Amino acid sequence: MDDSVVGVVGVMIVDDQAPFRMAARMVVQLTDGFAVVGEAETGEESVDMAAALNPDIVLMDVNLPGIDGLEATRRILAATARPPVVVLLSTYEAADYGPRAADAGAATFIPKSEFDPDRLADAWTAATTTRA
Repeated sequence: MDDSVVGVVGVMIVDDQAPFRMAARMVVQLTDGFAVVGEAETGEESVDMAAALNPDIVLMDVNLPGIDGLEATRRILAATARPPVVVLLSTYEAADYGPRAADAGAATFIPKSEFDPDRLADAWTAATTTRA
């Protein structure tokens, strides 16, 4: 993340569907103190991009071409000196993927249907409070 933007939470969006990336970008733009720093379409691309951009938070779709979001999360967290907060997103419900998200090291799981500025800010606050 570019340190010239002090106090802004850098967000990387990972989803293979352009309409959801656009919707997620809008959610980020509507969330005070957050800015999109990059977007990726595949799990492999997300691993490389996270290493290059060093985002504060990664919004990761579970179902991706190539490696899925769970494996991409594991790789990002293992390969980064300052690991980002990873929030897994899916059309599936939390009961289906919540435990798998935690096993992969994600901070939380949010169903796409419930993703909004409040949920994004709450996920960031909860994850950073836990880390402190």
